[in-house]
Amino acid sequence: MEKEDLELLKKKALEQFKTGKSLFGEGGAFAPMLKEFLEEALEAEMEEHLSKERGQGNKRNGKGSKTVKSSSGELEIQTPQDRHSSFDPEIVKKRQRILADNLEDKIIGLYGLGTSLRDISAHIQEM
Repeated sequence: MEKEDLELLKKKALEQFKTGKSLFGEGGAFAPMLKEFLEEALEAEMEEHLSKERGQGNKRNGKGSKTVKSSSGELEIQTPQDRHSSFDPEIVKKRQRILADNLEDKIIGLYGLGTSLRDISAHIQEM
């Protein structure tokens, strides 16, 4: 997320908070943050997967689209794919359509504390 986008998102969150509107759900300020985190975490998982399969001819093969439900509402995320279809993500598993509530709360909490998306991803991977 670019710095300008982040500033706009912060302003939106502050405005929603002041007016009593929900920060979650459709149109909420936290939904784009959660979407971006999930997509970046999936990309990081794909990088690691492909690094383990070097020399076997496996490469990226575009992206798929997936709708997941969370307490923030429905999110449409882009999921990376590989040529051999051997990529099995951990953060949002294949055929998983509902995010675990505790995972979502931790992501938003860590992001709110100023933790980078890369550090959050590393923390979730350790868990």
